[in-house]
Amino acid sequence: MQSLGARFLELPIEAKDAQDARGYATAQDESFYAKQRELLGRAVAETDVVICTAVVPGKKAPTLVTAEMVRGMQPGSVIVDLAAERGGNCELTKVDETIVVNGVTIIGQINLASTVPYHSSSLYARNLTAFLEHLVKNGKTNFDLSDEITRETMLTLGGQIVHARVREVFKLAPLTAPAKV
Repeated sequence: MQSLGARFLELPIEAKDAQDARGYATAQDESFYAKQRELLGRAVAETDVVICTAVVPGKKAPTLVTAEMVRGMQPGSVIVDLAAERGGNCELTKVDETIVVNGVTIIGQINLASTVPYHSSSLYARNLTAFLEHLVKNGKTNFDLSDEITRETMLTLGGQIVHARVREVFKLAPLTAPAKV
């Protein structure tokens, strides 16, 4: 997005415990979201394209763009709500639909990558190649469990589930010792 001139919106508010130990977003209290919506309202009104991506694993996506904010946008503006599958970051998002409200197009497609299969496949192949190059050095696999990428993508090792979140899903006790390669 940045290569096309877009920019990420940084809001001057502090979130308490914004991430869990694994780096995933955590839900905030309503006062945080109210302040966020207040600051976002001004920015959204001045923006032609808004791309929403905020999700908290296992929870409904937080509402960041209200109906009032959409009413403040210029006709012809677009909101791409990549959190649509989790209820959407825009209050007006309709899951798996594209709608127009007051001249503002709101895209709530849940599998946007499927609409551009060639580019999605190319991007996936590039990411997979980079991942494999990370794991294979000088023709040998290198499973360095102190490396976050390796540790967080490894599900099993030696016939045992080693990924903490997968262990939780299967109601398995946490590992008492780090997995050994």
